[in-house]
Amino acid sequence: MRLFLVAMMICLVFTQASAQNAPKFNAHDLSVNWEVIQNDKPANGQSLNAVTITNNGKSTLPASGWKMYFNSARLVQQTTPTGNAKIDFVNGDLFSLTPTSTFTDLKPGASVRIEFVDEDLVVNVTDGPEGFYLVWDNQPDKGYNLGEFAHKDFKPNYPGLITPEIIYNQNKNITDVPEAQLTKVFPTPVNYKETGEKFNYTSKTQFKADPKFEKELKNFNHIPGITEGKTSDPATIININYKPGLGDEGYELSVKPDAVTISATNPAGAFYGIQSFKTLIPPSAYSHLERKIEIPCVEVKDEPRFAYRAFMLDVGRNFQPKAEVEKLLDVMALYKLNVLHMHLTEDEGWRLALPSLPELTEVGAHRGHTLDSKNHLPASHGSGGDVNNTTGTGYYTRADYIEILKYANNLHITVVPEIESPGHARAAIKAMNARYDRLMAEGKKDEASRYLLSDPNDKSDYSSNQYWKDNIIDVSLPSTYNFVETVIGDIVSIYKEAGAPLNTINFGGDEVPAHVWEKSPAYLTLKANHPEIQSTSDLWYYFYGRVNQLVKTKGLVLSGWEEMALRRTTLDGNPVYIPNPDFMPEHLQTEVWNNTLGDGNEDLAYKLANAGYKVVLTCVTNLYFDMAHYKSFDEPGYYWGAFSDIDKPFSFIPYDYFKNSKVDRNGLPLNRNIFIGKQRLTDYGKSNIIGIQSAVWGENIKSTQRLEYMLLPRLLGFAERAWAKDPDWATEKDPAKSDALYDQAWVNFLNVLGKRELPRLDYIDGGFGYRIPKPGVILQNGKYLANEQFPGLTIRYTTNGKDPDTKSSIYNNPVTNEKSIVKFKAFDNKGRGSNVTELVNQ
Repeated sequence: MRLFLVAMMICLVFTQASAQNAPKFNAHDLSVNWEVIQNDKPANGQSLNAVTITNNGKSTLPASGWKMYFNSARLVQQTTPTGNAKIDFVNGDLFSLTPTSTFTDLKPGASVRIEFVDEDLVVNVTDGPEGFYLVWDNQPDKGYNLGEFAHKDFKPNYPGLITPEIIYNQNKNITDVPEAQLTKVFPTPVNYKETGEKFNYTSKTQFKADPKFEKELKNFNHIPGITEGKTSDPATIININYKPGLGDEGYELSVKPDAVTISATNPAGAFYGIQSFKTLIPPSAYSHLERKIEIPCVEVKDEPRFAYRAFMLDVGRNFQPKAEVEKLLDVMALYKLNVLHMHLTEDEGWRLALPSLPELTEVGAHRGHTLDSKNHLPASHGSGGDVNNTTGTGYYTRADYIEILKYANNLHITVVPEIESPGHARAAIKAMNARYDRLMAEGKKDEASRYLLSDPNDKSDYSSNQYWKDNIIDVSLPSTYNFVETVIGDIVSIYKEAGAPLNTINFGGDEVPAHVWEKSPAYLTLKANHPEIQSTSDLWYYFYGRVNQLVKTKGLVLSGWEEMALRRTTLDGNPVYIPNPDFMPEHLQTEVWNNTLGDGNEDLAYKLANAGYKVVLTCVTNLYFDMAHYKSFDEPGYYWGAFSDIDKPFSFIPYDYFKNSKVDRNGLPLNRNIFIGKQRLTDYGKSNIIGIQSAVWGENIKSTQRLEYMLLPRLLGFAERAWAKDPDWATEKDPAKSDALYDQAWVNFLNVLGKRELPRLDYIDGGFGYRIPKPGVILQNGKYLANEQFPGLTIRYTTNGKDPDTKSSIYNNPVTNEKSIVKFKAFDNKGRGSNVTELVNQ
């Protein structure tokens, strides 16, 4: 923390010295309201927008002497149609807004409108600017966050827009399945049978375990509590027994009126038997204490389909606190996921404290106003000008991370650390620059250069996919490998202290832009001494070859995103990527995200698996949960790869994801000709698919609430595909029969979630803020008909123009209303509501 504390002290002194010259104006008195004026204006593919800045204070904002800064994920034109401000690109997603000579003083109560042109169309709320803050010209190192930011509703008209009528028609075949007919263990077990009897769990229930499974008994601490008191029910017992031959994670669960028996060969199997017992418990038992809980008697034999069932959490772009990570681990364990892939580093943040390189978090874990990144990183993703914020700033101490590892290990979850390289590495680069500056000031030149990741004399001109101009590690520098070796050593030490397994470190590998390293002096020197390096493309293989050796020295396997395993070549003069034959003998683990429909790489995962690489399917089309649920202005999230409601993970067919691909990235009907000539997965390739992984990238995840909204309940659709056996509808050759089988499975799945798992999530761990989908509504013969995706949720409505709340009328029958506006909203058991569905009777 020393660099950060010194920087804060300097900032404080500077602030005190210059405060007397700063205008007496509170930036927090300014509010900003964003609105979309029109898409395809002034040109096709652009959008005309405006922000209205309102002075809610008692002082006047002067017409000049300041700039505002904000973040935008898309490029914005410099010239504003209103002419009263100029917008300049800074770096990454940071822009500045400078008043022009036509800008006038903003008096108390007054507003000013600034129009601007976005280089992309606006589809949803995520497409707007965010994180506005003010910097005075005579106080250039201090950012003052503005007050409330809001947006006006936008009702676009574009292909693929999801309307209330479309939602209604999607939901209309979702029938209500009586709970007695539902499978009550989730994810769906391989074999399941109910006997019709009940087991009573009471204060008299005793627990007994084979010595091999004593540790697993502690997991019963998380089942609902029971009130003490006299009961006439006989004592019951729960046994955990050893039984050979059930595999690494398999189990048997036998629930009889007098006893529960969980049988397993290994502790993981016993643990998953306990999780299945938990999902047998009626969800109502989690909402309040009872004297006894009646649990259906069942016979279950079960094992997972995939041994690698992962979720990737990006905490690099926006931080998530340790408590939320542990809460996430609980829900992963309940639904039998066993790998948490932590994306710990990014351009916008380094989140793991390493004792050998403290600058990584002293500089790289803090965001606030800066234009040089010498003491901390700049504002990004709306984190604002104040370095004391909860999403841009934050990291896990060594002790924090050890606690996470121990917590996960007790839940049979392995934590895989990811250190992004050589791209997405700006936080590390700037942190090592700060280390260099500090040691050079101390006269320690050799030590200063030891871990440098960039060369100030490198004049290569590039721009990453996220518009960063200085975020790529120079892999030609010998100091880069000192850095990598030290990071590996510190991570291995942390895992050893935690007593947690570490089999691999993910070293990223994605999205390195063109023209990087071209003018690096280190590259030119390396090229002169290494004849195998003919171009910057060859640096890729050089870098990962050396990193692989460093990882292997620690007894680990190298993993990374798919680009790590690819070799660039040409076909008919056009650049193409093929599996790199040089790395095949190394058995590297590749996590493949790119199957974007229409981009030409739909079969990339299958190519790598067929070639012999170990593959974890992390397909953007179905398994990226930071993608918006569907195309609607009120649904947050990116959509560059797909729109992804809960049907996408549920319908995912790992061994043939072409089959159930129905729509393109824009939500429009898919032209299936894109699959002509694409590689199918061979039987050999299937043996190399080691598992599947879902993901939430952090650009839009500004809070724990938003994380849970984007993650749940989609994670349950993923858990079903990761654990449950290959469903009949996926293997059926007849399309009509396959569709019928799928429709039946889909309805049962939605009923299980709506009636059992979502009510359970309302209460466990204090409750999860899962997304409640808004109702579908149509107007038919003068009557409003409404329905909901999840049976079990309650729909309420109003006819007075107000948004429905928990006291509004419950929808049971079609609504007749002669007034113009009827609004509908769905609610869970605790009164949390969905977005509002509104139809106007015209």
